[in-house]
Amino acid sequence: MKKEDFAPHTRYTVTWRDPQGKLRPANIYPYRLYDQFMVARMTDHSGMLRKFAYADIVKIVKVVPVAKENQFYIPEAVLSEGTWAGRTSMERYSSSPHMGK
Repeated sequence: MKKEDFAPHTRYTVTWRDPQGKLRPANIYPYRLYDQFMVARMTDHSGMLRKFAYADIVKIVKVVPVAKENQFYIPEAVLSEGTWAGRTSMERYSSSPHMGK
């Protein structure tokens, strides 16, 4: 896959290649798209933020856009490209004002 296949604040069901090389299903919510990778929340697991290389996403199964009032918020400093230079995952809580959180 490539950057143009994804959009921020959209829920995706994908097949991705994990760090051990196995194909896995995942539900992700991208926050930021950079040239080589995206920062996305894994919505079906612990809610960890994760750095996904586009090449690791094998297939997009489902796409669901998220309405503006239901989008989750993460501070810009957490999503910056420099913050993700040396890491692959981060535990971070996010909230949506519309959801009362």
